[in-house]
Amino acid sequence: MIDVRLTAVSKRFDKSSDAAAVDEVTVTIGAGEFFTLLGPSGCGKTTTLRMVAGFYFPTSGQIHFGDDDVTHWSPNKRDTGMVFQNYALFPHMTVAQNVAYGLRVRRVSRTERDRRVSEALAQVHLSGYGARRIDALSGGQQQRVALARALVIRPRTLLLDEPLSNLDAKLREETRTEIRRIQRESGNTAIYVTHDQAEAMAMSDRIAVMQSGKVQQVGSPQEIYYRPTNAFVARFIGRSNVLSLPVVGAGENRVEVRLSSGATIEVGAATGHGLTEGDTALVSARPEHITLAGGDEESALRGRVTHVEFTGMATNLTVDCDGTEVMAAVIDAPATINVGDLVGLRLVRERLWVVKP
Repeated sequence: MIDVRLTAVSKRFDKSSDAAAVDEVTVTIGAGEFFTLLGPSGCGKTTTLRMVAGFYFPTSGQIHFGDDDVTHWSPNKRDTGMVFQNYALFPHMTVAQNVAYGLRVRRVSRTERDRRVSEALAQVHLSGYGARRIDALSGGQQQRVALARALVIRPRTLLLDEPLSNLDAKLREETRTEIRRIQRESGNTAIYVTHDQAEAMAMSDRIAVMQSGKVQQVGSPQEIYYRPTNAFVARFIGRSNVLSLPVVGAGENRVEVRLSSGATIEVGAATGHGLTEGDTALVSARPEHITLAGGDEESALRGRVTHVEFTGMATNLTVDCDGTEVMAAVIDAPATINVGDLVGLRLVRERLWVVKP
């Protein structure tokens, strides 16, 4: 296990342009950590992963594996295992031959090679599949073969580039659990790329949220979900209402804002938020932290229901509150609630958080 450090790493494919695919990324990934690069298409997450792998060299910045500066090392010298989005398996080889390929390139002896292939297949629950052809496997089984091939060389770092994107929803959920189990058992430092927020939240020790080549926030799934640093992170991670509310008071790590009803509430904010009375605060409120309020509740937002969606676990409501659409996920909502109804909404103050634009 080793830590991986990126220091002010940038990548420009067009040196005549000011636009950077990756712009001054600085992160430290702990030894044995499952770390995810998360963001929309084109945000720079795969380019960052490919620089860690050595497929691209940074335009500027440094990459360290432990004490080694690997910034300009070729991929074969970095001792990484890579799992690609399309698996990149050899269709003319058997499962065992695919898994053994990296060992053959490294001139590992036949006896040792057979032993390690057997161990790797057992690790991904494919014992007995060694003689099968790749085209005889399901998508989930092919994904596990690709994972075994990456693990069998015993890499210092395991890199995974959207490996579940070709699987159906149920298989994705099952396979992500398997990947996390295998990573924990192997102890590898893992860097995972995805655009799927639920996948990142379920699998990761920490997440780096990226947009336009920059890291917007790094933190645990809980930190990013409950304490997003800005409006982009709040909206990208799950669903969130970002409400513009006038500030009537402020302290070191809290802000008091006024609701459209005239009531005031105190919400959490990062130290050094810089807001003062008279400013407008952006407040993130998750739909599940908004409930239906009683008719005489002073702190409630009020509006008319414009959309009702029953999901089983909750009823998703969209409410027009003075021109602002507010989403609420209400457990045990009355079955009689309909579009056009006038309702009051109560905000769970403990879960509200001030974000930057």
